[in-house]
Amino acid sequence: MTTRVAPLNHEEEFDRAWTDRDNTRIELSPVDVNRVLAKHYRTGEPLTFTRTMMWDMEVKKAFRPDLYLPSVVTGGSARAWGRRAANGGAESFVRCSEQRLWLEPSRRGLVLERVFLNPMRQSATFIGAAELLDEGGKLLRAGRGQPVFHVEHSAGGAESRPLNRWRIVYLTERPERELIDRFEVTEEAGLREFFEVYIRRDLGIELTRRGDA
Repeated sequence: MTTRVAPLNHEEEFDRAWTDRDNTRIELSPVDVNRVLAKHYRTGEPLTFTRTMMWDMEVKKAFRPDLYLPSVVTGGSARAWGRRAANGGAESFVRCSEQRLWLEPSRRGLVLERVFLNPMRQSATFIGAAELLDEGGKLLRAGRGQPVFHVEHSAGGAESRPLNRWRIVYLTERPERELIDRFEVTEEAGLREFFEVYIRRDLGIELTRRGDA
C-alpha cells in the first residue's frame, strides 16, 4: 500500500511556525567546527572538517538518527519511508524514532517527522507531526509527553571553515522558558555527539577529548 502523505512545503512550513511568536523558538549560535575541534580534541591524524563532510553527515543523520544521536534516539528505533525526489537533487521522506523527552530525559516517546533535504541550501528540515501513516498504511501517533516540534539543521561558512547552524521551534500556546533554557550551551561543551560519531565512524579517525585519560 502506498503511504498517503499530503503535499507539504517543508521549508515554508518551518518558516511559518518560526514567525509565530506564540511558539517557542530556539536558535543556537553557529558552531565553528574546526575551532572547537582544535580547542577540545586530539585526532589520530590531521583533520580539517569541511562543509562537504558536514552535509554528508547531515544526510546520513537524517536517515539514521539512532546511529548519530545515540544519547537521544533509542538504538534501532529509527525508520524512514516514502522517499521522493524533488527539484535540484532535493528529496523528502517520512521518519519515526523513539526519543528522549527534552525536559524529562528519563522518559521516551515516539517522534514523527516529515523530512526535506535540500542540497542547494545544504539544509535539512524536519516537520514534526502528531499523526502519520507508516509504509503499510498503519496510523502512527506521536508521544504526548512534549509539544510537537520542527527542526532545521544547515551548513554555513566556507568549505574549509564550516559553521553548523541549528534551529528548533516547538508548537506551543506561548513561549516556554523551560524549553529555551534547556538549549543554552557553549562551545566549551565541545562538539555535539553526531560530529564525534561521524569522525570516528565515517571518517575512521581516532578522536579523544583533551584532558581525557
